[in-house]
Amino acid sequence: MKIKILISVLSAASIITAMPAMAEEKPVTEQLVDTLTTLSGGPHAGFRSNHAKGVMLEGSFQPSAQAASISKAAHLQKADSPVLVRFSDATGVPNIPDANGNAFPKGIAIRFQLPDGLSTDIVSISVNNFPAATPEDFLGLLNAVRDSQNSTAKPSPVEQFLGSHPAALKFVTTPKPAPVSFATQPFFGVNAFKFTNAAGQSVYGRYQIIPVAGAQYLTKEAADAAAPDYLMTDIGERVKANAVQYKLLLQIADKGDEVNNATVLWPESRKIVELGTLTLKSVVADSKAKEKTLMFNPLQLTEGIEASQDPILLARPTSYAVSFGRRLGK
Repeated sequence: MKIKILISVLSAASIITAMPAMAEEKPVTEQLVDTLTTLSGGPHAGFRSNHAKGVMLEGSFQPSAQAASISKAAHLQKADSPVLVRFSDATGVPNIPDANGNAFPKGIAIRFQLPDGLSTDIVSISVNNFPAATPEDFLGLLNAVRDSQNSTAKPSPVEQFLGSHPAALKFVTTPKPAPVSFATQPFFGVNAFKFTNAAGQSVYGRYQIIPVAGAQYLTKEAADAAAPDYLMTDIGERVKANAVQYKLLLQIADKGDEVNNATVLWPESRKIVELGTLTLKSVVADSKAKEKTLMFNPLQLTEGIEASQDPILLARPTSYAVSFGRRLGK
């Protein structure tokens, strides 16, 4: 069985990092970044080790009437919040064509600007599942991909890995069609967070970021003929003509649902609450330069939102920091 593993494996690292490794080894955090760099033919100076190609936009977020009943977070109350949003392709290849199979899933990072100069972030991908429950398992998958590139073994290392890791197999075989636009691409938060309102009531939930224009995808023929930068160009043209909007939703966990394992999906029957509307109005001036100086952090939270104990979520910022330091030449 031959599978285009890089289609999904490389992008998964947009939402992953690591835990401390055994003595006399590099931390898993650093090993992940090393392997991603190798898989993308890097290092590519000044770029992220994954999701290197992207574009940043700015706009605002308007909370819904029910958002405050879910959380007391500042941006979920009555006032609009300015936002920065970065859309991206998978892999650490800075010039990967947008419709290339290895450029999926897509990524979205959202920074909400809060009062007093504070901010909080969301980082999500365009697939509603994840291939590993722990950083160590994810490193095992990436290393299996790397070791399969010049291997003549049958089955290959990655086929052996997928044969014993059903969550990884599900992730890499999930269809990832090319969207018509970033404005027609849904995104999903695979990690759960705890939301607490002003009355002290708490729920666990996962984000869904759904385009108001609806999910729309290219045919295979159209994707094959797409310009290398069609997504990056299209989103800029769209916001010049009209604002692009997304609904920020929250899928609420029921009692007994697994909130600490990114490979476990909750049933579609779970309650969905609309938190608000994200409106994108323009491309950030000098986007390419400015995005290199930013590190989006899913654990950059604000009062009213807390991390779950998902090991994937808790580890992510460390990996981001390794990549960020290398991007700045430190």
